[in-house]
Amino acid sequence: MKVGIQLPEIEREVRWAELREMVLLIEDLGFDSIWVGDHLLYRAPHIGVAGPWESWSQLAAIAALTERVEFGPLVASTSFHSPAMLAKKAATVEEISGGRLILGLGAGWNETEYRAFGFPFDNRVSRFEEAFTIIRTLLRDGEIDYSGRFYDIRECVIHPRGPRPSGPPLMIGSQGPRMLEITAPHMDAWNAWHAWFGNDPARLRPIIQKLEAALRAAGRDPGEVTKTAAALVQVGDGSGRIAGDPSRGVSTPITGRSQEIAEKLNEFGAIGVEHLQIVIDPISVGSIKKMADVLRDVKSQ
Repeated sequence: MKVGIQLPEIEREVRWAELREMVLLIEDLGFDSIWVGDHLLYRAPHIGVAGPWESWSQLAAIAALTERVEFGPLVASTSFHSPAMLAKKAATVEEISGGRLILGLGAGWNETEYRAFGFPFDNRVSRFEEAFTIIRTLLRDGEIDYSGRFYDIRECVIHPRGPRPSGPPLMIGSQGPRMLEITAPHMDAWNAWHAWFGNDPARLRPIIQKLEAALRAAGRDPGEVTKTAAALVQVGDGSGRIAGDPSRGVSTPITGRSQEIAEKLNEFGAIGVEHLQIVIDPISVGSIKKMADVLRDVKSQ
């Protein structure tokens, strides 16, 4: 099972110098991947006003800084860019990295940032369906001519192309029935966020079964799709990593000595998860260093 780490989002204001140090450390310690949330702004009583740095700028920097790790958005909202422009960004970042991008995609959910930055919040799944068609076709085939309800793309070509002929793998972050129906025929990987299943592998298994049913209905072998999951881990004096919207689900963090944490994380592997994205509480250079022992124990068990 691969193990990666999600960079800070809104827990605190983290400057680029510290983010850079985290990125280099994660790769140096042997983790398999680095992940960046794709959000713009939160506004809620429990956090006030908070926002992370723009995700694609971070991803381009990660691509240039690293040599080995996979990386990607967890997950990119297709609403925040023209879908053709998002495909262009992905192809460029994929090229910078030499072919290590995993393109996580979703429909978005945080109305605050949509309104603040001027993106339409209505018909999100229908908009995603069209955007997904455009992004997928451009990255896999290199060109598209498309006219839909929301997007009109005329003779668009992605040139130059990235290093992989079919583009980066497409990872879908959703458990909604309609979203699974739209994406099941085409996804390469799938992601579950820890709040969906309370950070409990036993509660994740039924969600994976729902995914597998959607894949079979689409004529796919479920084994063709990589299952990934984000897991919340508390290290030291963590006090609960801040969520943008607690109403979307509450997670009990995994705690304990490194071997105990590793045993719990390996329960995800036992139910079919092939790639874990660790959300560390608190997230700092020091806590990432502490996770090195957990990584060793996960790989050795």
